[in-house]
Amino acid sequence: MAYNKNAKFGTAENPAVVHVQTQDRGNEIIALSDEHNWRVIVGIEPDKPEDISDVEKLLNPPLPIKVISIGRNEPCLCGSGKKYKHCCLK
Repeated sequence: MAYNKNAKFGTAENPAVVHVQTQDRGNEIIALSDEHNWRVIVGIEPDKPEDISDVEKLLNPPLPIKVISIGRNEPCLCGSGKKYKHCCLK
């Protein structure tokens, strides 16, 4: 099955992937993903450290970056009192 990296994270087209050490821990992750309607691939690897970073990204998504648009002739945001084009634009 080919996965679409442009699809929304945690969906069938772009599932989260986690690695846990026990079946019980895997069942916890599956229950959490079912509760939130996420698609997760769980691998049980007892000899490797647990990696649930994808589920942590789903639980705590990054905040969107707010872009501030400032005109060249507006006062500079640094507080210098100069126009932006003569201060921080350079």
